[in-house]
Amino acid sequence: MDNTKRSHLRKILLSAGSILTLGSAACPRAIDICGSRGGRWAGLRRHRKLLVFTFTVALLWWVTIVMAPQVVHAQDSKTEYQHVGVEQYLPVFLGQLNARLTHPLSWTSGQYTDFNIWKQKAHAKVRESLLLPPPPVPFDPVVIAVEDRGSYVAQKLVLNISGDSRVLGYLLVPKGKGPFPGALLLHDHGGKFDIGKEKVVKPFGESAERIGSSRKWVNENYGGRYFGDALARRGYLCFVTDALNWGDRGGAEHNGQAQLNTNLMHFGMSLAGLIAHEDLRAAKFLAAQPSVDTLRIAAVGLSMGSFRTWQVAALSNHITAGLAICWMTTISGQMVPGNNKTRSVSAATMIHPGLFWHLDYPDIASIACPKPMLFYNGLRDALFPVPTVEAAYAKMHAVWQSQDADDRLKTKLWDVPHEFNCEMQDEAFEWLDLQFQR
Repeated sequence: MDNTKRSHLRKILLSAGSILTLGSAACPRAIDICGSRGGRWAGLRRHRKLLVFTFTVALLWWVTIVMAPQVVHAQDSKTEYQHVGVEQYLPVFLGQLNARLTHPLSWTSGQYTDFNIWKQKAHAKVRESLLLPPPPVPFDPVVIAVEDRGSYVAQKLVLNISGDSRVLGYLLVPKGKGPFPGALLLHDHGGKFDIGKEKVVKPFGESAERIGSSRKWVNENYGGRYFGDALARRGYLCFVTDALNWGDRGGAEHNGQAQLNTNLMHFGMSLAGLIAHEDLRAAKFLAAQPSVDTLRIAAVGLSMGSFRTWQVAALSNHITAGLAICWMTTISGQMVPGNNKTRSVSAATMIHPGLFWHLDYPDIASIACPKPMLFYNGLRDALFPVPTVEAAYAKMHAVWQSQDADDRLKTKLWDVPHEFNCEMQDEAFEWLDLQFQR
């Protein structure tokens, strides 16, 4: 203890002694006066010593236990400093950050009265946060293989998703006379990088190893059904390709995600931003197909694919509806000790610099309003605590309600883990058919 603290405590103790001296003298006198009045006060004089003792102990407790620590803390506060700055990968001032996280650009903030103006500003902020886009070039698609699947044809094709990347994708085209409704298929993350597009469309012309990996993943997460093929059987023209670091575009895998993102940042880009820009290009490519109905194009995805779904629905005029499965929550709901988002390098695929200060996840998704949007989450999904999902759902419903469009927003919690099983698919696809009046 330094000299300043010793001096301060000495003053406290001297003050306490003075108070106790005065109290011990004043208390008996007060008891005598009250006791002399008789009646209910008469008993005080018989317990004079006990009352004096009780008063003295209470006064001493108040001075030493209540007052002294407060004064010492006030004295110490200017010289105290952090000895630990990070706990469980979060800054120790997390509480202060959360208190300041008000998302001022949210429609529900009350700062805006014109919905279209709000959408323009929110849209611009999100696009800005995606950082530099890759250069656009003509898609120049070339079909390299075809497989007849009964009511539809699966095409394997190569195209320019950007001026930087020529990629492999699948296009599922229904037989018959179009135009057909479209579906942009967005694959999940799952920490599994050997396959991407093969998580949602049945692969062909691939190695036995890749086909086996694909089948196993679909059995575990999609009820054994390739949902892209399921949509094609319902008459949807579907397109899917790999996000960077998945499938044919792999290389960094799980442990390299953060490094890949950091390296892209040196070029004015980000991994999450690049994925978003390429999703926008994919939506444009799908809308350019001659047999697609441009007024009926949905984005569909599970997990990271869900994040990508509501993101592209918010940003692209080509996307007119969305089915977002098992990825909706709030920022504050994820930034808590132990949450997967706080300790996983996978966050690099879904975080845009500076954006979440202005807009929460449901705020970004709400830029899609009044488009028809469906959101499913699981009651047993450990990645997304139910209260945070319900808070996000409530916020989105407030937005759609404000535009008299709440009948176009479907939210539901299923008694499932993190998955998109066949029952969920059937209900979601039936809802989509209804929105597209099929």
